[in-house]
Amino acid sequence: MKLKMGHSKTCTTQIHALLILTIVTLSSSQSSLCRTSCGGIQINYPLTIDDGCGSPYYRHILACTGDVLHLRTPSGRYPVKSISYSDPHILVSDPLMWECKDEDRFRPTRPFSLDSSTHLSLSTQNEYLFFNCSPDKVIMEPRPMFCERFPDRCDTTCDPASYLCRHFPECAPNNKALRALSCCSYYPKATESLRMMLKHCDTYTSVHWKSVGGLGTSQPYDQVPEYGVRVDFEIPLTASCLRCQDRAKGGGTCGFDTSNQDFVCLCEERNVTTYCKDHQVERHGGHTKAVAGTVTVASIAGVGIGAGVWYLKKLRANAPVTHGVHTNENRLF
Repeated sequence: MKLKMGHSKTCTTQIHALLILTIVTLSSSQSSLCRTSCGGIQINYPLTIDDGCGSPYYRHILACTGDVLHLRTPSGRYPVKSISYSDPHILVSDPLMWECKDEDRFRPTRPFSLDSSTHLSLSTQNEYLFFNCSPDKVIMEPRPMFCERFPDRCDTTCDPASYLCRHFPECAPNNKALRALSCCSYYPKATESLRMMLKHCDTYTSVHWKSVGGLGTSQPYDQVPEYGVRVDFEIPLTASCLRCQDRAKGGGTCGFDTSNQDFVCLCEERNVTTYCKDHQVERHGGHTKAVAGTVTVASIAGVGIGAGVWYLKKLRANAPVTHGVHTNENRLF
């Protein structure tokens, strides 16, 4: 009997210790479910790298591998250089695109594309340079003169007299290898038009205008060209999300149920469908788990809780699809 009692006591102690370990492990996993950074890049609402966090509009868009953040698109995975939430955009690089260090050495590339079902769009601050295009297949004329002569065909010209074709970013002014390089600037409006350009040109690159004034302005004197693709995104905020983020109501994090994508407020100890300090509601039973609540840069100051869904959007040009492409299916830009 003594042996049995001792054995029972030992088992009870072990079970108790196992329960404590399980609780600690669960608490740790819950507090780290919604990661807030990857490789030094902040991950705030509406973006996310963990399922059930952020907005379902951007589910599976970003991936964190080790300390490298990638943007997933139909054309591939692209390293993220930076993310801005005050002027909502993601800046990515494409290792296959040409840069000045490549000089006259070209490599096969692929057209950059975005899924039209997402809330992402290519920024109008991008400029696209095409190299060694066939003059028999591509109209290469200085835009000002060409547009004066053919105003109805202005969007079809690839401009060899553009500023960036005369001033390649990160290039020495007297680089001999670049002197014979044929360059023109063209802004495709659809995936097919980009494929057509690449069919008749050796390669291309994207250059965006980076603000150096720290104010996020788009004035020419306040920007410098930099290789990369700027992708704009929208910040959707609902009345439920505003209540969830409200510090007076618990300062939760906006998330969603992975089974039905319904809104969930992620709190430090539980998930709810309202806000963290609402003690009259039951815990949410979805697939998401509770995490430490943080208020994101989408401030709720001065915003009425009764407001409906609204978006912070970048202005977009309404230019028609050009270069012989008259459909917006699988839109690129």
